[in-house]
Amino acid sequence: MRDVVEPVRAWEETISLQTYVAAPADPNPMFLEKRVYQGSSGKVYPNPFTDRISKERAERSYRAIHLENEYVRLMILPEIGGRIHVGQDKTNGYDFFYRQNVIKPALVGLLGPWISGGVEFNWPQHHRPSTFMPVHAAGKLPLVLHLRVSTEGALSATLDSPSQGAMGLPCTDVKLSSETLDFTVPVVQGAYGGTLSADGRTLTGSWQQAGQSMPLVFHQTTTAGELAAVKPSPVDRDWEGALRAGNVTLRLVFHLHAQLSGAIAGTLDSIDQGAMGIACAQVNLKGRNLTLTVPTVHGMYQGTLSESGKSIRGTWSQGQPLELDLTRMKGEASQPPRMLPARPPLALQDLPGVLGQEFAPLVQAWPQGGVVVGVLNHGLREVMAFGSAEADSIFEIGSITKTFTALALAQMVVQKKVTLDQPVRELLPAGWVVKPDGPEISLLDLATHRSGLPRLPDNMKPANLADPYADYGPEQLRAYLSEHGVGRPEQPEFLYSNLGVGLLGFALAQKAGMPYEELIQKEVTGPMGLKDTVIALSPAQQKRFLQGYQGAHDLAEPWSQNALAGAGGLRSTAADLLTYCDLLLHREHTRAGKETGAEATLSRAISMVLEPQANVDPGGMVKVALAWLVRPGEDKYFHDGGTGGYSSLVIFQPKKDRAIVVLYNCQDMMPGRLQLVDRVGANVLALLDGKRTQSLD
Repeated sequence: MRDVVEPVRAWEETISLQTYVAAPADPNPMFLEKRVYQGSSGKVYPNPFTDRISKERAERSYRAIHLENEYVRLMILPEIGGRIHVGQDKTNGYDFFYRQNVIKPALVGLLGPWISGGVEFNWPQHHRPSTFMPVHAAGKLPLVLHLRVSTEGALSATLDSPSQGAMGLPCTDVKLSSETLDFTVPVVQGAYGGTLSADGRTLTGSWQQAGQSMPLVFHQTTTAGELAAVKPSPVDRDWEGALRAGNVTLRLVFHLHAQLSGAIAGTLDSIDQGAMGIACAQVNLKGRNLTLTVPTVHGMYQGTLSESGKSIRGTWSQGQPLELDLTRMKGEASQPPRMLPARPPLALQDLPGVLGQEFAPLVQAWPQGGVVVGVLNHGLREVMAFGSAEADSIFEIGSITKTFTALALAQMVVQKKVTLDQPVRELLPAGWVVKPDGPEISLLDLATHRSGLPRLPDNMKPANLADPYADYGPEQLRAYLSEHGVGRPEQPEFLYSNLGVGLLGFALAQKAGMPYEELIQKEVTGPMGLKDTVIALSPAQQKRFLQGYQGAHDLAEPWSQNALAGAGGLRSTAADLLTYCDLLLHREHTRAGKETGAEATLSRAISMVLEPQANVDPGGMVKVALAWLVRPGEDKYFHDGGTGGYSSLVIFQPKKDRAIVVLYNCQDMMPGRLQLVDRVGANVLALLDGKRTQSLD
């Protein structure tokens, strides 16, 4: 008997298979519930339902992943639910799974098509929509590069990272020669350089980011000839408009373009909500009448194209009809930021003058805007205010609240009141939710966005869109949990969830027997001496609370977080947040002679909260600690925040003994571009290190 077996080899290639293409899923499926359908029972809605298959087959390319040792070869197709398409015994050439050389789905599944042969994954029962939904191969992050040549001959590029929901990232310094292509992506501080194959259809090179280099190969999916053959539809291009409900304005951008098949594809950006690249479906243009659906948000748009082709007058329906008129955008939907030359590293005392020059055009253009920048560098502090803000102005800090919730969790763990692996169910009021059969959501899962819970609960129906969390109280949270349960996925992945961390804050407060704000004061802000980090403002603090604005510079209402306060309910100042960072960087200063109470456990709790727990992306370039996001290659912990009228950012770097806080009284979202607070934060880091900066205009 052999003691050594040849190790498994893995590789990837593109294959072609004759395919009968499945039509887009029906976003309005049958309301089956508690009845048997095709051998299986269960509720279909709101999952998509595929009920049409093309009658003609066509050649289609698939990404194929091979796993092989000396005995067995497997071929897996990630784009078809991760199915094992080939399983072969190499000793005799026998296919031990029936091999189907033509992809011909059959409509026998409760939620969609089934394919004979191979092995499909349809847990927990019957044929699931995952049969025809792509999955991500471990360690892979799909990217799509779009290259365009203007009528003047200028080359531009954008990059999509569909798995991360990042679409249309602008590229700069795009340089093309007969053999090479180079570009940078300032938004993610990355750069690419590659060599073109002889036929011009493959680009082989490397991606540089955070001091790391990774191989990256782009394969051409659409040739110039194919693009030239596409007949543009009358609605091709980008369309912008704004929904108005009361005093709330939501800016929307639709991206529509014809495909090789003749169909029209589209995506939606909800700029003020920071949701980009939302897929549109059933885009139809009959004459001048346009209809489309957005299944993710259960929305539908109907409009009429003007005779000039420059505007669409219509209605958006999502619970209630709202007027939505669209205008064809001029130029590109987003433009690359203008990069400024590097200068020698700045001393801390020189920052106010340089930032003042950068902010001057913005302040002149919009005097109501106010920004406060706080910098901590080797124990020295500088707090700078611009526009309508004062150095001690109070801002809503949105999701930065999550880091306070995480520190309260760590405090309670160190104090042996809870454990990280404790099910959240055990902290909730009796009778709220039943114990699931399998794995259940733990406190650690909630603090690291690995609970499987969505970003927001589906029973959140605000009476006032200007203050969307205000009426989401304990009863609504209980109703959601009783319907959806607290079961956790077998292999949880990072999925950013306001609901998850909001539930964590609620559960910890229940365990402590006090309101969330009182818990944070007892365990975090009190021991740290943070007087202005609160939810409820005193009369004196109210006078320093800077008016917030929506992205279109309309007045915004303050937000009330109610049951989900742990996800984004706090307000603070730059000075308080610098003190917060100072103690995170120097936890040895936290005890201040205290031997009991929350002060005594704070140092150990900080150590726990900063320990990375899991990867955010497949390559591990970004990790998650307890709420904090971490870029190990850049020595950087960070978290941003946004509410209806405010944007915020906190960054700290332990090895450089540095922290940066940026607070802005505007919700600032633009597709393909970093928020102002992110650009300011990146510029401050670059100025201190003597690197290039981005223009803020």
